[in-house]
Amino acid sequence: MLRNRMRAGIERGEAQIGTWLTLVRNPSILMLMKSAGLDFARVDMEHTALSIDTIGEMAAMARALDFPIAVRPPAANREWITRLLDAGVWNLHVPQVDTPEQAREVAACCRYAPLGDRGMYGFGPNTEFQVRPLAEHTAHANARVHVTIMLESKLAFSRLDEIAATPGIDALTIGPTDLAQDLGVLGTPAQNAALDEHRQRLVTAARKHGKTVAMLTDSAEGVRRMIELGATIINYSSDAAVLRASYASTVQEIRRALPARP
Repeated sequence: MLRNRMRAGIERGEAQIGTWLTLVRNPSILMLMKSAGLDFARVDMEHTALSIDTIGEMAAMARALDFPIAVRPPAANREWITRLLDAGVWNLHVPQVDTPEQAREVAACCRYAPLGDRGMYGFGPNTEFQVRPLAEHTAHANARVHVTIMLESKLAFSRLDEIAATPGIDALTIGPTDLAQDLGVLGTPAQNAALDEHRQRLVTAARKHGKTVAMLTDSAEGVRRMIELGATIINYSSDAAVLRASYASTVQEIRRALPARP
């Protein structure tokens, strides 16, 4: 059975550097990202028009390349989690988890009994279309999946310790913009300090309960800071942001070299 390269790297304590996929729908983008030296791509379905069909094609490409994708579903519910897992996605990045009850529901959806109550689908992309003994299939699937949950509200942080203690949740992260909005500091001078405080609280809770920490940033210096803070999974920028910044910088350079327009 195929391994989850991302999970294996995390378990070795190796920083995993990835980027958001929000724009490009062609699964071949994963070949480009692997060739650029990234460790994974995080595909966003919550805030984009990416379809389940596209995710299925990307998951197949990811398995063929041994280049992991993590997918953020539109919602933290059984329907989306089941569909993504059965489409062959191994790494989930689940948004808007506000309570330990929600965290337990997410964890249960992601693993078969006795660890959870994931719905049974024994022959498909999730098994590489191979037929195996049921006990072997369920044990391997349970060990291979990796589940990150996003804490994005004051409510979530009011129950942080309980959420972090949830069995079956592998990693914790914040949703910085939504959290800043809920804290009432979005776009204000207090935003950075408030988010740094909540990042540190999350890292402390994660360490206490043996969870991995995931963080996102938009700069190389930010990646270094997040690793120093205690993050192992670091998401750098996005396909759309990197493309725009690169084109904008190059076009500005080109225009400076052109004759002035009349």
